[in-house]
Amino acid sequence: MTAGEAGVGRGRPSRRPRSWRRSAGLAALVAVLAGCGAGVPSAQTPSGSAAGSGAGASITVFAAASLARPFEEIGAQVERTHPGSDVRFQFAGSADLVTQLREGAPGDVLATADEASMARAASAGLVEETAPFATNTLTIVVPTGNPAAITSFADLAHDGVATVVCAPQVPCGAATERVEALTGVRLSPVSEENRVDDVLGKITSGQADAGVVYVTDALRAGEAVARVDVPEADRAVNRYPIGVLAGAGGADASHRGPNRALATAFVDAVRGGPGRAALTRAGFGTP
Repeated sequence: MTAGEAGVGRGRPSRRPRSWRRSAGLAALVAVLAGCGAGVPSAQTPSGSAAGSGAGASITVFAAASLARPFEEIGAQVERTHPGSDVRFQFAGSADLVTQLREGAPGDVLATADEASMARAASAGLVEETAPFATNTLTIVVPTGNPAAITSFADLAHDGVATVVCAPQVPCGAATERVEALTGVRLSPVSEENRVDDVLGKITSGQADAGVVYVTDALRAGEAVARVDVPEADRAVNRYPIGVLAGAGGADASHRGPNRALATAFVDAVRGGPGRAALTRAGFGTP
């Protein structure tokens, strides 16, 4: 729901002649100069003005699918505090997001579900300074009524149990592998998905007996699933980092400044009080 460059056009401060002569010619000259100065880009606009605050700007936030609910809430809050702005989202698996950006997809902010994905983005020169803002842990979800009688992670390896997990290259899949190592349980899933949402979907649709997802996804699903805790998951925590993309603001120089300011404002909101509250409500922990 994961920054442009300076150079935004700004109004030039008006200039007053050192001595004022009541000459019609001088008055006319002053009027001409004032007219020429209006609207000329200048670096003198104070920080925090409308031009530099992100008002009226538009950004695209690339974010892990598990962040959809809190990020949409945070985006709406940022739009309210920056009138006329537009915060858009591209939600997908973290690995897919990095691939899209490497292939040239335009974006302004990147937020991933693990530090490894963000490190790949950084090594490709896609993102600027990053910082962790949330954590997430795994849990087991089963259809309502738990027809396969799943009570532990080890039960997922029993014969006849149709288990769905995230693919290994996806952050939740990598975390699942860490839990397997911690428990000594090797799973044989019937499906490996590239999005945690797809794992959850197979459970809510009755296509599988159990799935391994984030705690936040289980909370979002509500009564559509039942949850089975995995104590070992506390030692396989995923940390979520966020950062402004190096190409934030796009190719249009006249909009880079406001767009970059809005991208920075969104990151600040995620890491600040309102963002922390939204993330906590969604089930995320603090880094």
